[in-house]
Amino acid sequence: MVFLAFASGVAASVTGIFDRNLAYSSPFLNQPQLSHDTATLQARHLELVKRQWFSDTESSKNFKDEHYPTFYGGDFSNSPYIYSGGVNFTHSVASGDPFDDSVLLWTRAAPLGLPDQSVPVCISFKIFDNPQLQGRPLDTGDAFTSYDVDFTLKVEAKNLQPDTSYWYQFTDCTNPETASPVGMTRTISSPDTPAHLVNKGKPLTLAVFSCARYQDGYFNAYGVATHNTSADIFVHLGDYIYESLGDGAPIGRATLGRELATLEDYRGRLSQYRTDDDHEVADQAWKAGTADSNDTTVGCSFSPSGACFTDRKLAAVRAYHEWMPIRQIDPDDKLRVWRNFQIGKLLDLTMLDTRQYDRDITDLYYNTGAFGLLSAVLIGMLTLAPQNVIIDSIADQKDRSLMGADQETWFYNALSASQERGAIWRVVGQQIVFTQIDLITGFDVDAWDGYRANRNRFLDHLYDNAISNTIILSGDSHANWASDLARPNDTITYDPLTGEGAIGVEFAGTAVSSTSTFGAGILPDAADKISRNYVRDNVDLQWSEGSYRGFFTLTLNTSTAVATYYAMRNVSYANLDAFASATFVVHTGTNKLSRPVAGGSVGAGVLKTQAL
Repeated sequence: MVFLAFASGVAASVTGIFDRNLAYSSPFLNQPQLSHDTATLQARHLELVKRQWFSDTESSKNFKDEHYPTFYGGDFSNSPYIYSGGVNFTHSVASGDPFDDSVLLWTRAAPLGLPDQSVPVCISFKIFDNPQLQGRPLDTGDAFTSYDVDFTLKVEAKNLQPDTSYWYQFTDCTNPETASPVGMTRTISSPDTPAHLVNKGKPLTLAVFSCARYQDGYFNAYGVATHNTSADIFVHLGDYIYESLGDGAPIGRATLGRELATLEDYRGRLSQYRTDDDHEVADQAWKAGTADSNDTTVGCSFSPSGACFTDRKLAAVRAYHEWMPIRQIDPDDKLRVWRNFQIGKLLDLTMLDTRQYDRDITDLYYNTGAFGLLSAVLIGMLTLAPQNVIIDSIADQKDRSLMGADQETWFYNALSASQERGAIWRVVGQQIVFTQIDLITGFDVDAWDGYRANRNRFLDHLYDNAISNTIILSGDSHANWASDLARPNDTITYDPLTGEGAIGVEFAGTAVSSTSTFGAGILPDAADKISRNYVRDNVDLQWSEGSYRGFFTLTLNTSTAVATYYAMRNVSYANLDAFASATFVVHTGTNKLSRPVAGGSVGAGVLKTQAL
């Protein structure tokens, strides 16, 4: 242990050290009773510093020992000031949520050995404008972490320049020779940057991912995007982790723990997933539950812990904010994550929450169609929802919402404001497939097909306000799709062969590793037979592919948007073996996939023109 001596400046320095680690505020910035009250924590820490500083020269009898007010009740009153037994940066470094003048930096600094739980770890960070970390840092500081936040550390590096690359590193305050790997990050352009100057005048590339299930395969897509593309920003649309266990043992991917329910469960799963570099809460989540949990007696029995849905969600969100370099947008508003990034006049990147925020009930497996009703009776799950709730029968209800009234209103206003401010592209990131897709066996009512009035309201807003250059990014389905955006089944104003009459496009990506919904381990030829039916029978759908795991990139400039899909050849072991399976072009002002779609040829999957 180390004893740090401070003089009169102790109050100011200690205040900043606790507050600088944003993990302590998870998940409610403005509700300290539900997070870590750092103001009270700091005041107690001053007593501790005095106790340590004067222990050799003054009796400690005048210093009152009080319970240390952390969320889990650690007691620092008789502890050394900070831990100095060495740390291990167990999960390297990460960064995220860039603004034009700041970015979040993340690491985990686990103490070596087993220190007293009440002793904090002190970590320093520095950020530079060069990979050699030379010269004066643009921002630097110290921050505490502790067992209360799983020894994670999340700081905001400030005073940065727009549209600029930076390099950063963490070190142990007590031994600067113990350092993390060097990370690279960047800021985005300021909102008023002319479109042709965004990204220093180069095309801006987003890499888009979803659905990484540890037990199903290696996360090779992340490596391919890092090493084999020129991606500037990574966008993950959801299912970053899975709460289930599965069987990954045959490929060395056995999932640790149990089905996730408690804070410890979620922390452990995030830790395991991060060693490889929706289900963020649980499967088929909606505003009052998931596929196997809610706040009823039956719904609280899914886990040996006895955790109900509300407890489960709070634990998941707390761990998520500890482990992820993301900002808390408005924690007083139902854990809101939806917001808008204005990246110069080139684009608005609008991120929605179509999973958790005020979402009306979805497909919970036991409540979908006649089979679902029979299953519900057999397994005694009808107590989880009204007995007459069959999702297929309510999918067309006009007041049904995928995102809640507040988010819906905000979303439409954001689209209009984007066009009014002169942004060229409107890119919408969200979790589930938007285009109507008849899957032969029926519709996926957990996607937008289960919220058809909500979909129509969105399309009406685009058409009625002549909002152009809208691109929807989607995940969740574990398959690849590319579509024009048009009103479902409209072959009067929309021509699927030419694309005329469309109001935008959708690019939906497959999973990083999660198994195909076409069938586990399905081979390309077999998947293409299914895809051929899909593109033939669904008006807006222009391409379908269901065999390969992967991701896609979206490259934007002032005149075109280019989506390139990448297919991983094998996710049963770690490798960078991949190929570009399809490339699609959208020209500004056309609001459709450029014809011939994908240049008339793809490396995997089936185009509509190949099926007709």
